[in-house]
Amino acid sequence: MEFDKDLRSRQETRALMEAAEAAYQELKHFDQARIDKIVAAIAEAGSKNAELLGQMACEETGFGNAKDKAEKNRFASERVYEAIKNMKTVGILRNEGKVWDIGVSVGVIAGIVPSTNPTSTVIYKALISLKAGSPIVFSPHPGAVKCTLKAAQIVAQAAYAAGCPQGAIGCISEPTMQAVQELMQHKYTRLILATGGGAMVRAAYSSGKPAIGVGAGNGPAYIHKSADFSQAVKDIIRSKTFDNGTICASEQSVILEDCCAQRVREEFKRQGAYFLSSEEAGKLAKILLRPDGSMNPKVVGKTAFEVAQIAGVSVPKETTVLIAHETEAGPTRPYSREKLCPVLALFVERDENTILKRAIEVLLGEGAGHTFAIHATDPSVIERFALQIPVSRFLVNTPSSLGGVGYSTKLFPALTLGCGAVGGSSSSNNIGPLDLINIRRVAWGVEERKETETTFDASLIDALTEEILKKLR
Repeated sequence: MEFDKDLRSRQETRALMEAAEAAYQELKHFDQARIDKIVAAIAEAGSKNAELLGQMACEETGFGNAKDKAEKNRFASERVYEAIKNMKTVGILRNEGKVWDIGVSVGVIAGIVPSTNPTSTVIYKALISLKAGSPIVFSPHPGAVKCTLKAAQIVAQAAYAAGCPQGAIGCISEPTMQAVQELMQHKYTRLILATGGGAMVRAAYSSGKPAIGVGAGNGPAYIHKSADFSQAVKDIIRSKTFDNGTICASEQSVILEDCCAQRVREEFKRQGAYFLSSEEAGKLAKILLRPDGSMNPKVVGKTAFEVAQIAGVSVPKETTVLIAHETEAGPTRPYSREKLCPVLALFVERDENTILKRAIEVLLGEGAGHTFAIHATDPSVIERFALQIPVSRFLVNTPSSLGGVGYSTKLFPALTLGCGAVGGSSSSNNIGPLDLINIRRVAWGVEERKETETTFDASLIDALTEEILKKLR
């Protein structure tokens, strides 16, 4: 019975939280060396099992492809580890004589895992949580339970072998909405690290617990007239086809100025893109979103050819991306929304001013605070847009999906990308261990103490004494 399943899942979650809290009582006394030994073991296990977990994720979810998912697992293991291995997170972090900063682990973290990146997210979140000295309990997406659970088991076993307390890495095996609510609202939950759909992120922020959540990306890519058109198109196609577009930082639309639109279109065609006719775009638009306006999971992580087949559109099998011309942005315009598959909207505007307005319009419709990409060699236009576009990641001349997560840029390598206040997020960072600790500050007084000096006026004392004596008479 469904009722029994709900009860079992809630009870399992409670047991996992009890074990995680017990682990935390030990972990909070670990020094940096013991923490680092555990983190190194998790990274090694994640890297060693990258192909296995990538294959499992692809088979279970039907999203993306095994090769790119394995690459994401290696990124989560190796690149994230390289970024954090020398980071100090516990004990005295800074000593400037009169002020100390002491790293304090927050306690048990609830980790919400999306179906688009189910195994790489586990590796990444386990690494940054344990590096911060905190246990983590994962809640898998119902469509990715087996691979998420396997990833959690692999990193947990490696951590325990390296001296981590049992229970520090847990994963719900029978996820239900009741289990997720139990996890987010449990008395031992100190922080929620939520990656997933908008509804899940909103639930995290409304749980009454501190939360770091990121919602939809919907990044436009502006190809400026000063750009190398061939390289810009190559970057966009590489980004949009990586794991079939399932990274939230990937481009969702391309914006061009009318004066160079034709040359860019030709370059896209040369690199395998297919431009949809009005009729074909209409067919595809009907399947991109569900009736309630949410993304249609049937097209998520599919190739351009597979998406076209679902829509009843005939395209060459080797097609890289599908492109539809668009003139408006908003909730009822599917091409202006996030599309986690190789589908792009193309906006052609008359000048730079209208391009800037369009980019902001697209982002405020969906994806505010997330990511924007520009391809340009003119520093003035880069600066102008960087000062006004409402995003946390402004990427220049790089594939957006890879640049946003820190693969092809020097941003901190992360799979949870904060959107800042404009995007409804508590952080604008690429989330790392330092986002998951509290800082205790020890401060010494520095103001010189002065002895109180009192000066007596003898005549004033005499006058006061005489006044008192008069009243007594």
